[in-house]
Amino acid sequence: MSNTNGFTAPGMNEESATRTVKALSQRLTALLDLQLTLKHIHWNVVGPNFIGVHEMLDPQVDAVREMTDTIAERIATLGGVPKGTPKAIVDSRSWDDYEIGRALVNDHLVALDKVYTGVNGDHRDAIEVLGELDPVSEDMITGQLAALEQFQWFVRAHIESASGELKN
Repeated sequence: MSNTNGFTAPGMNEESATRTVKALSQRLTALLDLQLTLKHIHWNVVGPNFIGVHEMLDPQVDAVREMTDTIAERIATLGGVPKGTPKAIVDSRSWDDYEIGRALVNDHLVALDKVYTGVNGDHRDAIEVLGELDPVSEDMITGQLAALEQFQWFVRAHIESASGELKN
């Protein structure tokens, strides 16, 4: 079954477009989920360093929201249909929902580090797939990964010891 509407970017064949749309759709789901998770943490983090973490998260939410828009528009450019409804997110994700509610900074950041590890690892996998299919999409996801890895570094700076060990 094709993931495109029968047209794609000039110079790209239908099979490559379909495979690219599939890879991008998975990244779209992950980033929509991440965006919502970041905002959830923003609303529910408490305790020491609350304000620093609270204020650190909003720029991440905004950046991830921009990433989702970029991916969705690329999917549409390739003839695909970007799906961003809550049902589409839940139906297409392969991970469990973020389970922490109101909790201390450390608890949320340890969990968020794991979320970023999953998202960033899957972005790397997508880069490998897209490298064979579409250099434009590959470049787009590579640029996003650079920002996402920096966000994970920000998170880890809060949960890292002076010797470089991460709390878990």
